[in-house]
Amino acid sequence: MKKINIGLFGFGVVGQGIYEVVRKAKNANAEIVKICVRSLDKPRSIERSWFTDSPDEILSNPDINLIVEVIDDPAAAYDIVKSALLKRIPVVSGNKTMLAHHLPELIEIQKTHHVALLYDASSCGSIPVIRNLEEYYDNDLLLEVKGILNGSSNYILSRVFDHSDTYAHALAQAQELGFAESDPSFDIEGYDSLFKLVIITVHALGVYVAPVRIFTYGISTIHESDIRYAREKGVKIKLVAQVVKVSDEHFTMFVMPEFVTPDKYIYSVDDEYNGVVIRGECYDRQFMFGKGAGSLPTASSILSDIMARQHDYRYEYKKQNYLQLPEYTTDIPLRIYVRYSETNIPHILDFEKIHEEYYCAESSYVIGDVTLAELLRKREQLNGHDVFMANIPLFFQNN
Repeated sequence: MKKINIGLFGFGVVGQGIYEVVRKAKNANAEIVKICVRSLDKPRSIERSWFTDSPDEILSNPDINLIVEVIDDPAAAYDIVKSALLKRIPVVSGNKTMLAHHLPELIEIQKTHHVALLYDASSCGSIPVIRNLEEYYDNDLLLEVKGILNGSSNYILSRVFDHSDTYAHALAQAQELGFAESDPSFDIEGYDSLFKLVIITVHALGVYVAPVRIFTYGISTIHESDIRYAREKGVKIKLVAQVVKVSDEHFTMFVMPEFVTPDKYIYSVDDEYNGVVIRGECYDRQFMFGKGAGSLPTASSILSDIMARQHDYRYEYKKQNYLQLPEYTTDIPLRIYVRYSETNIPHILDFEKIHEEYYCAESSYVIGDVTLAELLRKREQLNGHDVFMANIPLFFQNN
């Protein structure tokens, strides 16, 4: 078994976790040779001789045969990953933001330079979603991938629905425990889930859709009245990302809060855990569950990719070579709940059908059918602090 000499970029929470799991993994036959960080002056738990602040010191080292990148700067991560691949050095990355914006280019570089880029850790931490979609579901029977892809927002909503916390208290607790950043918008506005969904869709259906084309709505404006309404209906609100084949020729995808009924797998996915449902024509539903974030869960996924390189594993992107790939569409109906006060939602949104309306001086709501294309057109007008929206599922309700 060949020795893997790793150049590690980043030594934050995840980078330190990688250092620990590589050191403890007896069968990995891998060693971290050098660690690149932004500042050499920051106090750290291991000797300063391990570190450099020069990316080129790692990228030009002939002894290093694998780059592991876990930094929090997407632009810098892109430069590092692209430079390594152009030098034919395989890379393991966990940077979902960078990958979601640059994956087509990086796939092309992999093909032309015969080099591997692995990134299972970018989507759902310890859950091996990418490799399963790539290898086990490598056919056109797949109909849907849907789930809770962000642990921070799920922790907050779990505290609200299972422990009767207020949203503000649950958010503060998530920040105190390190599940949410001091600026939590990346998680609670749905962007973390969005970028993971973009990556998952490449491996689920073989198609890349740029993040800007996908409707994304978060949980930051959830109100006690929304929580009360959900409880009265016997459901929970979860932040859900999904990609769905709506016909043989078309698929759709979006990220939204959703009313989840007790008979659904993701209803019981609580705290900082992630849960992914994969649905197909012949096998109905299959469910994957695990910790989606954190130092050691993410590091364990990175280690899996490192060990995969022992066998020269690489993604083949087989689905991109299918004769007929489905096309992305937003011309599909959704049923949504929208609560509002000052913002005149019935005037803004062109509902195809209204199922329920409630008017009150403090806040009102409407439940109606609207196209995803209409939500995308009006998304700027739906961002008011007095507005909250949730999807009422229409896909696969009979099974």
